Amino acid sequence: MRARGTTAGFTLIELLIVVVIIGILATIAIPKFAATKDKSKLASIRSDLRNVMTAQEAYWADFATFATLAQLQSATNYTFSSGNSAALSPTATGYTVTITNSTITSVLDECQVQVGAGAASTVDGQIICS
Repeated sequence: MRARGTTAGFTLIELLIVVVIIGILATIAIPKFAATKDKSKLASIRSDLRNVMTAQEAYWADFATFATLAQLQSATNYTFSSGNSAALSPTATGYTVTITNSTITSVLDECQVQVGAGAASTVDGQIICS
């Protein structure tokens, strides 16, 4: 039971302690959130690489040659995920695709796959990120 004349509520010290605790939690959570965003952007790069590989297989089935990036995009109306840019080098026996995302803040900001085309330096069809 409260004495007469007192009001219910928080003191200034209690409010300051709560604000400090929230600030500490925010300093822990914000870097974790940034790392999660980078992981999702890297996943979009890998997804785009798999989609290019599938589009190349379809293009090969239709035209018996590997396509340039412009040919793939015009034949399949394919676009990349937001922030991703690609370089595609077709040869008579395969192709190499590199996709990068300049908005990724971590070290891993590009992935590459080489299919055919003398893929001796990498495993044929394996996505490698660096």
